[in-house]
Amino acid sequence: MRSPLGIFRTADGASHAGTFALVCGIFVCTGLCNGMIDSLNKHFQNSFEVSKAASAFVQFFWYLAYFVLALPSGWYARRFGYRTGIVTGLVLVVLGSLVVYPATLVNTFPAFLTILFLIAGGLTFLETIANPYATVLGPPEHGVARINFAQSCNAIGWILGPSVVGLFVLSGTSQANTSNDALYLPYLVVAVLVGVLAGAFCVAPVPDIQPPKEERRVADRVIASRPLFKEWHFTLAIISQFLYCAGQTGIFSFFINYIKDCMPPVPAQVAELLPAGMLFSSDGLWHVTDKGCAACLSFGGFTLFMVGRFTGSAILRFASPHLTLGIYGLINAALMGIVVFATGWLPIAALLLSFFFMSIMYPTNFALGIRGLGDRTKLGSSFMVMAILGGALAPLLMGRLADQFSMRLGFLMPLACFAAVMAYGFLWKKLFSQDMTDLSDA
Repeated sequence: MRSPLGIFRTADGASHAGTFALVCGIFVCTGLCNGMIDSLNKHFQNSFEVSKAASAFVQFFWYLAYFVLALPSGWYARRFGYRTGIVTGLVLVVLGSLVVYPATLVNTFPAFLTILFLIAGGLTFLETIANPYATVLGPPEHGVARINFAQSCNAIGWILGPSVVGLFVLSGTSQANTSNDALYLPYLVVAVLVGVLAGAFCVAPVPDIQPPKEERRVADRVIASRPLFKEWHFTLAIISQFLYCAGQTGIFSFFINYIKDCMPPVPAQVAELLPAGMLFSSDGLWHVTDKGCAACLSFGGFTLFMVGRFTGSAILRFASPHLTLGIYGLINAALMGIVVFATGWLPIAALLLSFFFMSIMYPTNFALGIRGLGDRTKLGSSFMVMAILGGALAPLLMGRLADQFSMRLGFLMPLACFAAVMAYGFLWKKLFSQDMTDLSDA
């Protein structure tokens, strides 16, 4: 029976399980920071009295940093190696987290958006480098499983993020918190955790492993590599990733708004079992508070997200990644239909369940897109990270739909996005086979 640690052993016999564990620590931190901004979206609606569309600038500036810095961070990794790129990203996150305190003294919406851009810039370095690095820390055939396992740790951070912000910032009563005075506290926690991780990467072994170059043959002849944009399995992966990030970020950003607007009153028998601060009573009915919504996001949605990541990493050791991606996309498109058109508790359950089926989409799409790129993997990774721009634009559209029509109709946007991801998953094998054999554009 083969050891489970075999998926971390490269062809030279070296085991990289310890290095992979540190990479998993990166993903916990990136998930924590990403989970925090989804609660900030709702909080800034209260503290700065901005509309849903305007509050979406939190996600816009956050993911704009990914778009702007993805190529520079990829170049930086190619020039200076994995270790230097990772430590640089961690230091940027620490610096950004520490300057949240002076931002609370200025206390303007643009000031906070600027700080979030800086923190996201550090995360761009981390994600651009850590995602492809996870795929090379062992046999190529297990690259998808490794990146999904690493991204499972990302989901742990997503669970913690909304709760950490909710603990210090969100209201546990019927009255919304309109103060930003304590907002620096959760980011102080981030600065300490990320600083410790940066120290670990300075002293730990971080080998600069290059991905193997897969052979392309037509009539048994190895052909030259085409330009990246003519690798259709890669080019369409960028489009699929853009749309996935749009759908995911839209759901994460407006989950709290949807729960506040659409959740039915909680039965009294259930309300008695919940901790104080989760619900408030009005006219004899129990309604969820902002802090309760954040807890629902953390321990409902993001817990299912984490479970989906861990089970997905196991499933993908045996199942075809592209078919799994297509099936999960199909299911999530159907769930979004329920979220938009159904009423009562069913759409709440569908919205929560969508987190499970979103779980493997980003890392699987990422791994499928960079498959077969060889020494262009770091460059391809930069373009894949740039696709996160979808997360910057989608909340603006969803917020506008919610302001003009309703929060329910805003979820038509992720429905369309998941349908596109489904199509890419089902078509990937044909696209990849053609890219590996076609001479026409070589």
